[in-house]
Amino acid sequence: MQNLITRKEAARLLGISVKTLDLARKSGAIAYVQFVENGCVYFTENAIDEYVAKNTYQAKISEDGRTTYRRRRS
Repeated sequence: MQNLITRKEAARLLGISVKTLDLARKSGAIAYVQFVENGCVYFTENAIDEYVAKNTYQAKISEDGRTTYRRRRS
C-alpha cells in the first residue's frame, strides 16, 4: 500500500491552498482516499502525480516564432 498524504501536505506539495485542493477533489479532478464518510481525506503519490500531469501544459509558440508572448522593448 502506498503512503497516504494528508490534505495539508498534499496542498503544500502542489503549491496550492487546502481550499483549492478541496475544490479540485470535489470536482473530481484529483483522486482521494476516505475510509469513512465524513472522515479524514488522504491522497496517494500517484493521485498527486496524475493531477500534476493533467494540469501541466506545454508553452505554445507564438505566430512569429518566439517562445513568449511578451513584446520586445524598442
